[in-house]
Amino acid sequence: MFLPGGLRGSADGTVVKRTEITTPEVLPDERGSERSLRPKRLSEFIGQERLKESLHIAIEAATARREPLDHILFHGPPGLGKTTLAMLLAREMGVNFATTSGPVLEKPADLVGALTNLREGDILFIDEIHRLRPVIEEFLYPAMEDFRIEVRLSEGPRAQTMTMAVESFTLVGATTRFGLLTAPMRARFGIIERLDFYPARDLAVIVGRSAEVLGVEATAAGARELATRARGTPRVANRLLRRVRDFAEVRAEGVLEADVVRRALELLNVDEHGLDAMDKRILVTVIDKFEGGPVGLNSLAVALGEDAGTIEEVYEPFLIRQGLIMRGPRGRVATAEAYRRCGRPVPEGEGASGTAPAGKQPDLFGRARDGERDPR
Repeated sequence: MFLPGGLRGSADGTVVKRTEITTPEVLPDERGSERSLRPKRLSEFIGQERLKESLHIAIEAATARREPLDHILFHGPPGLGKTTLAMLLAREMGVNFATTSGPVLEKPADLVGALTNLREGDILFIDEIHRLRPVIEEFLYPAMEDFRIEVRLSEGPRAQTMTMAVESFTLVGATTRFGLLTAPMRARFGIIERLDFYPARDLAVIVGRSAEVLGVEATAAGARELATRARGTPRVANRLLRRVRDFAEVRAEGVLEADVVRRALELLNVDEHGLDAMDKRILVTVIDKFEGGPVGLNSLAVALGEDAGTIEEVYEPFLIRQGLIMRGPRGRVATAEAYRRCGRPVPEGEGASGTAPAGKQPDLFGRARDGERDPR
């Protein structure tokens, strides 16, 4: 089971800290350093130009009308800046910022204090909003629409409720699983924006800015070299930057030149495409042990000795986005590019588009070769 904050559940139910340097999730020991690298103004936020323009228009319009911002929902993969944008919105509007997350809200009373303490125009940020309990969602609906909450005074058949007014506020939600949000909750957000992965040129600018904040000198070539290996994610870029800075201070002259960055990331098992050791293990396992696939998720997890949820939620999205793995109804299949990256000869019959060899089509009944009924 995959958990937030760089944690994952093992097969026996225990929670194990993930230490992979390329995970897009924030690790517990880097929360302070991550906050120090965040921009202070929306104009300093690098990348996501279309989204920034939309937010600038919303801020100017709300300021001119002297009204709070409409409720906003940010969705997209982790590590792209959803929390940072929420904080910048509060700073641009000159209002207070309160934050919580879906998993920690267990009952409506957990939200009463936060809502009643909000002033007009303040921003309440709920991270991982798709993990809200249904009872919390129903409690939020009148607060978002009519700025009132129903507080239950007692329990049982004679339970009474009291209606309390709250100041008109802005709810900003963030989610990595947009499809898990209920339709009534999605409908109550006036602005819904998706954050996309960053191109290397934007990540290079982010690396340069973060290097200045950290007080380390980085050449333009060094910043580009690091950016190409950051998997399109600013959080990963900043984490790699801190590790490369350590290497540069100990093994080099303290300057992040391209060669220094390459040597440091080779030591960290991050190749020129951003693949780490576990990514390569997945590709090699599919190619060597399962003849390129298709292979079911459970079989792959057993072969790797890794949790199936971690493979599906953490590693596969990047491999699919890179065109190295295809996920179909029969399971996972390695593409021609995956064979080339792993130094393996591409099997005969492999299409130019990277599809599976023709000899691996399903039989009459569409049965997967590994015998799994639900390869997912």
